[in-house]
Amino acid sequence: MKRKVKMKVKGFKAIDGAGVNLVRVLGNQTTKEFDPILMLDSFDSTNPEDYTAGFPMHPHRGIETISYVSRGKMVHRDSLGNEDGISDGEVQWMNSGSGIMHEEMVPAAERLLGVQLWLNLPAKDKMSKPSYNSIKKDAIKEIEIEGGKIRLLAGTYEEYQGYRGDYLPMDYYDIHLRSNAEITLNMAMDDSVMIFTLLGDVYINNELIEEKTAVKLTEGDSLTIKNSEKDAQVLYMNSKALHEPVAWAGPIVMNTQEELQKAFSELRNDTFIKEKVEY
Repeated sequence: MKRKVKMKVKGFKAIDGAGVNLVRVLGNQTTKEFDPILMLDSFDSTNPEDYTAGFPMHPHRGIETISYVSRGKMVHRDSLGNEDGISDGEVQWMNSGSGIMHEEMVPAAERLLGVQLWLNLPAKDKMSKPSYNSIKKDAIKEIEIEGGKIRLLAGTYEEYQGYRGDYLPMDYYDIHLRSNAEITLNMAMDDSVMIFTLLGDVYINNELIEEKTAVKLTEGDSLTIKNSEKDAQVLYMNSKALHEPVAWAGPIVMNTQEELQKAFSELRNDTFIKEKVEY
């Protein structure tokens, strides 16, 4: 059964961090439909003044943050002692778990193009040990397909294996389609599947999906994406819905208001970080 469009969301301009201009696509109004993906922010600018203020040190708990920089650079530093940078075509994958402080600085580049996702953690893993991983170019398989290519950012595609997170499964593809090309993807009937049109317009079941649009798909075991006249770049994300309550405030996502209140109380009294750097 082919998947169809269930919900389309176009983002709105927002400012976050220390003054970063971005497009917020998914947020606290879309958690049920796009479960387990909580947030999607899109970045696309040729003006460094839009983003070089970056995201100074701030806390997270209860989520995994996944940043894909298709073009440009991002430099990460956190309370676990990690310092790392990613650039053109690479991924930063952080599990905030029980609590982490981190910063993401964005140096000037010819163009900044990419997205950040928040992937929810199951209730049983909310207080897991935080971790940071980067997925560099040499770990990302580029698979030629008719009419384009797939960059396997994470998960699996047919017989190919990519990076795997420790908690929720996630297949994450960066699909490049030349003009008038199409691709059909297969998946389990009840997988939670969405796409985001990073560049260009595409069609699903003859329905136009404009650039910078997030689309949640109905249940089904296949999805066909058709391109229009111009080259397109589509991000495909496939995971498992949690069907758990979401209690979300700022950078922290838990399951109950009591858990949220406890997290902010711990931030105030300096007991938020459970995993310390060992020297």
